[in-house]
Amino acid sequence: MSFAYLYERFPSFVQTFVYREAIEMVRQGMEPLLVSIRRPDDPPEVAAQLAANVLYLPESDALRAAIDIPGRVRRRLAPEDRTRDLNRIYEALWLGPQLRERGIRHVHAHFGGVAARTAWWLHEIFGIGYSFTGHANDIFCETDFPVTNQQLVRAARFVVTETDYARKWMATKYSFAARKVFRVFNGIDGDFPPRQTPGAAPLILSVGRSVEKKGFRYLIEACGLLRERGLAFHCRIAGGGPLEAELQAQIDRAGLSDTVKLLGPRAQSDVRSLLAAAHVFVLACVPDAEGGSDNLPTVIMEAMRSGVPVVSTNLAGVPEMISDGVEGFLVAPADPRALADRTAALLQDSTLASQCGERGRQSAEEKFSIENTTRALKHLLVEHAPVAAPPAAQQLDPTLSRGGLWRRLKWTFRCSEVRLGQGECIADEVNFRLVVAQQDFDDIEAVVHLRIVEHAQPRQSVE
Repeated sequence: MSFAYLYERFPSFVQTFVYREAIEMVRQGMEPLLVSIRRPDDPPEVAAQLAANVLYLPESDALRAAIDIPGRVRRRLAPEDRTRDLNRIYEALWLGPQLRERGIRHVHAHFGGVAARTAWWLHEIFGIGYSFTGHANDIFCETDFPVTNQQLVRAARFVVTETDYARKWMATKYSFAARKVFRVFNGIDGDFPPRQTPGAAPLILSVGRSVEKKGFRYLIEACGLLRERGLAFHCRIAGGGPLEAELQAQIDRAGLSDTVKLLGPRAQSDVRSLLAAAHVFVLACVPDAEGGSDNLPTVIMEAMRSGVPVVSTNLAGVPEMISDGVEGFLVAPADPRALADRTAALLQDSTLASQCGERGRQSAEEKFSIENTTRALKHLLVEHAPVAAPPAAQQLDPTLSRGGLWRRLKWTFRCSEVRLGQGECIADEVNFRLVVAQQDFDDIEAVVHLRIVEHAQPRQSVE
């Protein structure tokens, strides 16, 4: 196994792009270990879609009962770590030996949340490297977690964002890490049903959790405006969430219950069937009260790949998907009248809708193919982290570098310090000599923990 994916919960209905990437990474020969801190809580038909083995951590109570925190770790903990981040520490203490037994020296997490913080503790305690993909609110919004976003970024081998917008935002906010932040789009597969013949009343479709940043309230307002104009249509919103009752009340107050319906959570296959029948896809993204927003909504990719024209807002990374007037239309956030105008244009002009849909399909195939996006992440793992490409991966992708010992040594000595198991540190200008039993190790920091043989004099070269 070359590296491990570390997830908070896997698989998850609301993070379909995550398991698609994992399965594609396996197909490309990288042999990742899939690790999930928590078990899925989705309906069985959703969780059953994953055809892969997953290593699940024990429940938190079982972890605490089975593991004693070593004294050398306790002495390094700040008072707040001993209470608020203790589960992450126990998770790291359980997982570290599991990874070492499998020869894994690097983990990759999605989202700068629970899994990334567990990865941070893996690095602190065991010297196991990590990287993570930041998506939206997890990077845009500050948290009060003991491990801050700045700490996550600083200690990571590299950071992936899903848009150029987010990459530039992070490079500005964390200027010290600008050279190790990369953009990799989320990917989608090509398994979409054929388009259906539109019915008498065209379908406006939207998909997402019932949360503020999805802007469903503005879509419902736009539907009221469309009905006032005498347009025939029906609207379906798929996805559950905390605002579902509030949205239903808005629909009832507006007298739209015969036209706009909330479908609740739906399996991925159901969403794609709905897309095949949709005339227009609308996602009215807005910033939420805490400053968070969508970044690169996967469902817009899926609508594009299905050949459905899209109406959305010019927020965050959405303009990297939709060019106004090309694959659909973009409007300002929180503007239901503009949303209604652009949606009406596509409802009333089938030729325009067809042209936008076809351009969107072509763009999605080029930009968001799961094969291409996973390949990009795979190359980052091999080139910027201590991940050795298995022979099968090299055979499938001859451009993939396996990664050499000298390159990884040079990378390590560019770091600000190398942490030792005893808590001692040696600044990077003080080079030291290592004798390593294996000639091609995967993580020099982990070897430092285990195999320091001799400290050389300052300013001597590494031999």
